Parts: sequence; C-alpha cells; structure tokens
Amino acid sequence: MLLTGLDRLLADPGRLSGRRYGLLAHAASLTAGYEPAHLALAATAAGPPAVLFGPEHGYHGVEQDMVPADGGREPGAFAGLDLLLVDLQDVGARWYTYAATAVWAAEAAIAAGCEVWVLDRPNPLGGEAIEGNLPAPGSESFVGAFRLPVRHGLTLGELFRLEARRRGWPDGALTVREVAGWKRGERWGESARWRRPWTSPSPNMPSPATALVYPGACLIEATEISEGRGTARPFEQLGAPWIDPIGLAGRLAARGLPGVRFVPVYFRPQFQKHAGELCGGVALAVTDAGAFEPYRTGIEILAALRESSPADFAWRRRPYEFVTDRPAIDLLTGGEACRHAIDAGDRAALEAWIGSWAADEAAFRAERRPALLYPESGSNGGGGGAA
Repeated sequence: MLLTGLDRLLADPGRLSGRRYGLLAHAASLTAGYEPAHLALAATAAGPPAVLFGPEHGYHGVEQDMVPADGGREPGAFAGLDLLLVDLQDVGARWYTYAATAVWAAEAAIAAGCEVWVLDRPNPLGGEAIEGNLPAPGSESFVGAFRLPVRHGLTLGELFRLEARRRGWPDGALTVREVAGWKRGERWGESARWRRPWTSPSPNMPSPATALVYPGACLIEATEISEGRGTARPFEQLGAPWIDPIGLAGRLAARGLPGVRFVPVYFRPQFQKHAGELCGGVALAVTDAGAFEPYRTGIEILAALRESSPADFAWRRRPYEFVTDRPAIDLLTGGEACRHAIDAGDRAALEAWIGSWAADEAAFRAERRPALLYPESGSNGGGGGAA
C-alpha cells in the first residue's frame, strides 16, 4: 500500500508533541482513509494546526486561476509558530504554481525561525521522464519560479531538497517525510498499491489524464484560444470559434507525434475564453503514456494553430499570473525563442530550439541526482534522508 508523508506522520504523531505548527495544504491533502489533513491532524494528541495556509485556488480549491491567495510569503505570517507542515499534491510541471507557493512560504518560515516539514506525495507523471528547456535567466515568474525543465520528474519533497541546496538553507531547517511504496517510474494509478482515487488538486485538474497532458496543453493559456476551461475536459481539449476541427486534426496528425492522437471536436465553454460560444478544435487522446511527449506536443499545437489560422491566431493580450510586462508565452516557455520562431513561421528555428532541450535535460538530470529520494531505474538510490 502506498503511504504518503502525511500518512506516515499520522502513524507517529508524537513527533508533533509540543509544537505550535501551521499547515500549508489544499483539498487534495487527504489521508489514506480520505480524511482532510487538517482534520486528521486535529484528532491527534498534538491538536489542530494553529494556522492554515492555502496555495493558488485557496485552501479548499474553490477559486479559479489567477485569484490572489496568501500562501504565506512574509515572515510575519509565521509569528508564534515553530513549525510549518507542507502537504500539497503537485502535478510535475514547472508552471504549476503550488511548488512556488510552497518554497516561498518555507523560505519565509525559515526566516521567522520555523522548521519546515514537507509531507511528500508522488509525482503523478512519474519521476523518470524529463522534458523541456531550462528557463533563460531573467524569465522567472510565478509560473517559472525555478530553473527546471517543464516536466522535471521530481516529487515536491525532492524539489524542496534541490532548492534548499541552491538557496543555502541552514542544516536542519528542512525535513522531508518520504512516500512509502512509490516507485520512481510509476505514473498515477499504475500500481495496485495506490488504492486511492484522484482528488483534484485544483479546479481544472479533474483527473490523472488531465495532469498527463497539462505540461503541454497549458501553453494554450498563452493564446486567445480556449484551453477547455469552462468544460468538463480542461486541457484535454482546445478550440475557438474560427477553428476547423477536421483541418487542425489532420495538420497535427501529419506531424507524427508519439503516443497521442487528435480527435476533431466541438464544445461550448461555460466560462472564461469564448464563454457561451461554439468552438471547434481538437481533443488529445493519449494512446501511449510512456511515449507521449506533452511539452513538445504543446509546442507543435501552437505552431499548427498559427499555420492554420494566421489571421485569427493571437497571443494572450491580458496580464498573466500577475505579470504585465512580458507575454504569457515567454513566461511559460522561459524565453522568447519559441514565440519568435512561431510568429516568423520559421520551422528550422523552432526545430533547433526543440533540439536544444537535450542539453538542458541532461544537465538537469545530473544536477537533480543528489536531491532524489526515490531510486532511478538501475540506481542504488538517490540522496536519501532529509536536506
């Protein structure tokens, strides 16, 4: 049976004895028995958390995207506490903002004299595959807070260990409670040991299938095309009123992308982009999760959209994740290269940029190795223990 860091802490709650602690968590922070973290902790002899902190979308995951939420950015938020527990289900993509919230909150907590315990959870995309470029210096933002490939293959606890080393956090400031029973190569639900259903960590992440396509499909947020928000299949489908579904599906099929098929669809979003309008587009059907390259697929979708509808295609014009001075696509891709190549219709430049990912992926794989808690295939183990 798979046991998360929360489950393992609850099995030994005496560790919390005498501590005045805060909890950074959300609706997916559940025990193996499906009990919310704050209620399960409150039932121990240590008593309830003194303060609850929530990431983007709020503690209970009620708010839509880009609604400000206080995850605890200032040391004053931790006054009177001596410990911060972090229990967030991440989805393994650089731009999923929970990791940024968690690390920034931890940094503020450490500055206020608190210890930080990360209650680890598996990466639903698995921990072996790495995909994408490292962001260019100066491109940091809420959706690109760390120097990671888009699909980084880390659990949240491992990401913390990596950032603790980069930031020079003091010894003893960070402890990671590891997951028991997870193997690094496993995606969500691939083993019978999981025995727990998916709980949406954010309002538009309703299933593991959504998480699988998200490292590429999120790029559609940087355009004026719907990424499926306001429908029952966010990120698994995309479209706009001017798109010919059959033509777009054919154009994408011709690219021969591995592990995915493109299904012509129509849908009508109930909110956000093109709310109430009939949109044509495609749905992503992943046929081989191991071969599927979500980030590359997302880039190819952008290029195909630009090619097929040059008069209608446009990058997002409104502020994105609280940034007003840079295009959303530059924030997501970590620089200007992708946007320039797509705008120019320069296939050679786009392929050269995609080809440059290999060096970044190799460099990151080497850098991350000391931070790993769960063995890589053919490895005797990662870094082990607490950072």
